Amino acid sequence: MGGRMVRTASFSLAALALLVMCAALLAAPAHAARVKDLANVQGVRNNQLVGYGLVVGLDGTGDQTTQTPFTTQSLMSMLSNLGINVPPGTRLQLKNVAAVMVTATLPPFSQPGQQLDVTVSSMGNAKSLRGGTLLLTPLKGLDGEVYAMAQGSVSVGGAGASAAGSRAQINHLSAGRIPSGATVEREVPTPFADDGALRLELATADFATVRSMVDAINRSFGPGTATALDGRVIELRTPMSPNERVFFMAQIEDLEVAGSRAPARVVINARTGSVVMNQSVRLAPVAVAHGNLSVTVSSTPSVSQPAPFANGQTVVTERADIEIRQGGGPIMHLDGGAQLADVVKALNLLGATPQDLISILQALKTAGALTAELEII
Repeated sequence: MGGRMVRTASFSLAALALLVMCAALLAAPAHAARVKDLANVQGVRNNQLVGYGLVVGLDGTGDQTTQTPFTTQSLMSMLSNLGINVPPGTRLQLKNVAAVMVTATLPPFSQPGQQLDVTVSSMGNAKSLRGGTLLLTPLKGLDGEVYAMAQGSVSVGGAGASAAGSRAQINHLSAGRIPSGATVEREVPTPFADDGALRLELATADFATVRSMVDAINRSFGPGTATALDGRVIELRTPMSPNERVFFMAQIEDLEVAGSRAPARVVINARTGSVVMNQSVRLAPVAVAHGNLSVTVSSTPSVSQPAPFANGQTVVTERADIEIRQGGGPIMHLDGGAQLADVVKALNLLGATPQDLISILQALKTAGALTAELEII
């Protein structure tokens, strides 16, 4: 009697534990993402740099200086700075020099002496930058200050040849890169070094994600650590010491946050006929009829031959035949779908081409059967 009661009690505890586990699994988020994948520290970002320079050492593929006078002016100014005086009025006919724009991205926390990759792009009529060398070029930011200096051999991922009016080319020859071709000369201040509060900025504004992120941070570091300012920005109460602040942000970035469902969106590229939709797209039950309309114009030559001894001339005329065809478009019933796979399956039943699908999606949106935002790029 007592043994049976013990077994019953143990079974009840096991069943209760199983129910608690199932409830926890059901309550767990469908997917989670780290804070570092959803947001970044406000003000800690890349900075774009740009500069104007000259590429020399080209094998006759540089700018035609008669058509690009700024190349000659830049070269004479550079020679003057090097102590070489070119007589006024001298017309330089150089084919081994090209004027270029140099661009680079300055990452956050970059320090003087750090190496950066640069991109070199021709701005004149140079045929190729292959084999050229970029001369020392200052790279400036939006404020006009010099943040890096670039110089080095240009690497072009292409090749080309021309002879007797014929030309063959592989890839693009008017732009190239210089790996580690720039040296940082100036540091960009960031708000991370300040003593004030830091702010996290979401890549996409979403109130649900902000709420989940604030809850996760406050559960791990205590109430009041994170405060939501709006649907994108979260203010953090951080330690004062720079060392502790780095460790604090490392822990914040590794926190997992329940990912919210992205807004339903269908992106349409009308130029290529591409249609992309995310998992939040929904389709209500709807009836669709779509017919294909094609117009065919054919031209047939017709020869008119005059009668013998009529002193006429043979005349060739064109006879145009125009045919309009409209394919049958039966009304098809599409079942509503709550999952992306259901929506794709329903649209595939129409058997429409991507171009036709663009028109169908726009009509479905107008009819209120498509729960998604249409974005045409």
